[in-house]
Amino acid sequence: MLTKAEKQEILTALKEKVARQKAIVFADFKGMKVKDLTKLRREMKKNDCELKVAKKTLIAAVLKEKKISADVKKLEGEIVLGFGYQDEILPFKLMYEFAKGNENLKIRGGVMGLEVVDMVQAIALGQLPAKNELLTRLMVNALQGSLRKFIYALSQIKGQA
Repeated sequence: MLTKAEKQEILTALKEKVARQKAIVFADFKGMKVKDLTKLRREMKKNDCELKVAKKTLIAAVLKEKKISADVKKLEGEIVLGFGYQDEILPFKLMYEFAKGNENLKIRGGVMGLEVVDMVQAIALGQLPAKNELLTRLMVNALQGSLRKFIYALSQIKGQA
């Protein structure tokens, strides 16, 4: 059982994390081995994300204070939070990829900024390419389109000569 001071310390830390997040993933980690949780925690940290375990009542209190309407108490299982501080998609992607190899980790939903996402949306976000990869694809497509137009224009000029 946590003391009142320990709960207050966890609450303060959660408030700070929720205040600076771009996204939060809620996942049930019931049955996960400590070594797997540690591995996920390291992977998240390596990618400027963070993993935090807290009681649903404390999570709910912090989210309510930040005017985020997620009903964490209704989520199934023991909840772990995956925070993303730089990239909105990355925490979903990291948790989704990890869950593919560990059946005890189940994504239950999340938050992007102040918007709540359900389980289906959270899983879909996890299946997206990372933000940097999407931007790279967009740039490549734009450059290829410009190059095609340029080659077409050159061929038209050559045809007129």
